[in-house]
Amino acid sequence: MANTDVSRYMQNLLVSEPLRETVLKTAMLSLDLPADSKGLDVGCGLGLGTRLLSAIVGPEGHVTGLDINQLFIEKARSLADHTPHGQRITFQVGDVKQLPWDDDSFDWASSVDFIGYGSLDTTDLLSQLVRVVKPGGKVFIMAWSSQMLLPGYPFLEAMLNASPSGIAPFKNHMNPAQHFLRGRSWFSQAGLSQARAQTFVGSINAPLSSDLRDAMIDLLHMRWNDSRSEVSAEVREEYQRLCTVESPDFILNLPEYYAFFTYTMIHARVP
Repeated sequence: MANTDVSRYMQNLLVSEPLRETVLKTAMLSLDLPADSKGLDVGCGLGLGTRLLSAIVGPEGHVTGLDINQLFIEKARSLADHTPHGQRITFQVGDVKQLPWDDDSFDWASSVDFIGYGSLDTTDLLSQLVRVVKPGGKVFIMAWSSQMLLPGYPFLEAMLNASPSGIAPFKNHMNPAQHFLRGRSWFSQAGLSQARAQTFVGSINAPLSSDLRDAMIDLLHMRWNDSRSEVSAEVREEYQRLCTVESPDFILNLPEYYAFFTYTMIHARVP
């Protein structure tokens, strides 16, 4: 990934944090992770999940965030240093395909918006997490799984979502078993039986704070802007009318705007 692309992606991640934070925290709290436990967050990006997990496990706990991108790790460290629990977080550059820890090194391991994206083999990645987690510890993965962002325009939203860009990271003609909602089978293949999946909803209600409005503008662009070349001229024109900030019909200007999105979490215990 070129530096300009990395910088743009980092900015997207930062802008999205006010949108994602509450739903990620709710999902993580549902796991009842042991207080004062030691965990691993792989593909940590800028460390939002890592910071949330550190707050959850408490003052004697510790969380290590791992990402292959040095720039991500540097920014994640900087952001964590501005939190009360930053000293309980370690960030490290590394490859999840070859985790640099011994077997049974952690009480639990997680991945948010990483495993299940791209072309990496999900079973191999999960097997690495299983290897470094102690027997009885949890392995869990989370990913964005749906959204309804254009209230009153369900047909338009369905057409945008049906485009190749709109269904990313899943791609047309991919093996159905690689869809994130089929992820329980990935856990079985990695030796974890009785994996459970649960979906958590994030709600957006007007009036929007400036941070949340910025996050929503970025989300509308991120989800569907690349779809413009893949849909009809009529759909493209309607998308621009509703999702362009300068438009008098910009959807976020509705005084009673409401939308929602979902994250799905899949988790299991190491036998």
